[in-house]
Amino acid sequence: MQASETKPSLIVIDAAGMISGRLCSIVAKLIIDGNKVVVVNAEKAVITGSKSSIIKSWEEWLEIGSITNPLHGPYHPRTPDRILQRMVRGMLPMRKAKGPNSLKRLRVYNAVPAEFNKAKVTTFDDAKATKPLAFYTTVGELAKLIGWKGA
Repeated sequence: MQASETKPSLIVIDAAGMISGRLCSIVAKLIIDGNKVVVVNAEKAVITGSKSSIIKSWEEWLEIGSITNPLHGPYHPRTPDRILQRMVRGMLPMRKAKGPNSLKRLRVYNAVPAEFNKAKVTTFDDAKATKPLAFYTTVGELAKLIGWKGA
């Protein structure tokens, strides 16, 4: 059996307390390599920087739309799981075939689904937040401020 024929491994990652940009770059590398990745607790991932500048930049990004018809997009994610998935998508080569194919191997959840309760959860020391969590903004807080009506 060759290396390209090996079965892809399933990696479950807990995003709680991890810096979202660093986490997404690690996840992008893993799914390009052919692994299936599940990210749980997406709303507990953190974003670095001052809260006001984060909110200001996201509100500016949300104003971008189609001039003629807003139904033509672009569509802006407002839930924490879709925000993290979009961040990973931005780190993939979407104009090549391996980009969309690798994105199919990614699943992101806001909480821990029942099927992954007993799974071995992976965390990365490179992506962990080093300061106390009060210095960061969570993706869940950001999502609520830009229009998420979830829990």
